[in-house]
Amino acid sequence: MEQVKDTLRATVRLSYDGRVYKTFRGPRAQERFDNEARVLRHLAQRGCDFVPRLLEADPATLRLVTTNCGRRVEHLDADRAREIFESLYAYGVRHDDAETRNITYNQRTGHFCVIDFEFARTFDGPTPPPPQPADAAA
Repeated sequence: MEQVKDTLRATVRLSYDGRVYKTFRGPRAQERFDNEARVLRHLAQRGCDFVPRLLEADPATLRLVTTNCGRRVEHLDADRAREIFESLYAYGVRHDDAETRNITYNQRTGHFCVIDFEFARTFDGPTPPPPQPADAAA
């Protein structure tokens, strides 16, 4: 397996069969694990095809196994990134960590994908407004 992330919050490894293994740790690890699993199930039930599919969720080890959505995007126009994250609204999800590091590109399908839903929120009803940048509130 190839390790692609090792931080205080999580370890992410890619297997050679195309699976992503994410193990949560650090502050509020259980809460973040539960939330990401819940949001991925929510998106799957609604047919969202530009996010990873949840294959396994092991609460004993705080490990999720998902499909691989491609390689992380290094550079992306801010308007295009915003548009990608806002496309989740149609599925009742606001990402709440809308950073380019959470967008991948799948060369096989030719599509951008969104990953890392540990801080995301689901909603019913009208689309909530996107969070405002800290400097916009001033």
